[in-house]
Amino acid sequence: MTAPTDQPGVRPVVPNFSSGPCAKRPGWTIGALSEALVGRSHRATPGKARLKAVIDRSRAILGVPDDYRIGIVPASDTGAVEMALWSMLGPRGVDVLAWESFGKGWVTDIVKQLKLEDTRVLEADYGALPALADVDFDRDVVFTWNGTTSGVRVPGGDWIAGDRQGLTICDATSAAFAMALPWDKLDVVTYSWQKVLGGEAQHGMLVLSPRAVERLESYSPPWPLPKIFRMTKSGKINEGIFKGETINTPSMICVEDALDGLAWAEGAGGLPGLIDRAEGNLAAIAAWVEKTPWVDFLAEDASIRSCTSICLKIVDPRVAGRSEDDQRAFAKALAKRLSDEGIAHDIDAYRDAPPGLRIWGGATVERSDIDALLPWLDWAFAQSVDQTLAAA
Repeated sequence: MTAPTDQPGVRPVVPNFSSGPCAKRPGWTIGALSEALVGRSHRATPGKARLKAVIDRSRAILGVPDDYRIGIVPASDTGAVEMALWSMLGPRGVDVLAWESFGKGWVTDIVKQLKLEDTRVLEADYGALPALADVDFDRDVVFTWNGTTSGVRVPGGDWIAGDRQGLTICDATSAAFAMALPWDKLDVVTYSWQKVLGGEAQHGMLVLSPRAVERLESYSPPWPLPKIFRMTKSGKINEGIFKGETINTPSMICVEDALDGLAWAEGAGGLPGLIDRAEGNLAAIAAWVEKTPWVDFLAEDASIRSCTSICLKIVDPRVAGRSEDDQRAFAKALAKRLSDEGIAHDIDAYRDAPPGLRIWGGATVERSDIDALLPWLDWAFAQSVDQTLAAA
């Protein structure tokens, strides 16, 4: 380990390792927004063309089937998920999976807000997955593909039934553009611009299979739907939503930024290139963890570790043997030390997660910045643990 008094010689060029909003694409400057259609209506021909371009280029990069609809919706990924839950759930029983804070949020929506009685909650602790074999695909199934606050992702789509009777509703906000999604197994997919492509916040993306559209056109929920959730007119899907005619007014600055991120993604090799970048960042951290005694992954099973929201726990007995409050304070102090040095911003664990560190490894993060960060983590730990022992 680097001696406590010796700072590493190389610093990350971009110290932004936040898990949302995430690092901008390499080389981004405010000049990328110079052509934003500010002061113009999003309903004007150029505005609709830009919105449609976001949909079309997203479809091409992600490989979304032609018969799936893609819409830009309000309120980020949360809004997209809740549009689906409020509009589609009810005619079948629901299995909802929760192993981190956002999945638990969808449990609250379904059980406490929609009050659906025929709901099964399949839960697991942070760092693990529920028993996927117990999921009943004759029911509607709600789950996150990647747990942003736990560092756990599902191991592909083989566990999802191809002959399912219910809908699969997948929150993929920290997976889209960094992981391969099996579209034939997914009926509703949601994500936001602010994650893997480093876009600006507040806008969500909603992808619907033909089966999801059929549900919308054949089922009217018994509860009132606010205007921003309504996806049908006179019992038919509102096709305009999926051609860039958004329900509410989008920020054309954010739209321009989304187009910039998509253009970068195309130049980075499309989806395969983006996946390689994210998996490479995880591999670098995994190699460091393997030789570093004070830290380990929150997810012990390597097959389910996220390559985007990489969650670590501090296992050194001088820290791990203390109370959870003390462990959390230690991790926060370590993260603050790195932020104060301009090395890594916003890497402490999510507030509801176990104490530790969370490093974003999505495609916009350069491998060289990950490599530069790792010796600084050792330095910060040594500094922080010495300070903690001196204060004891």
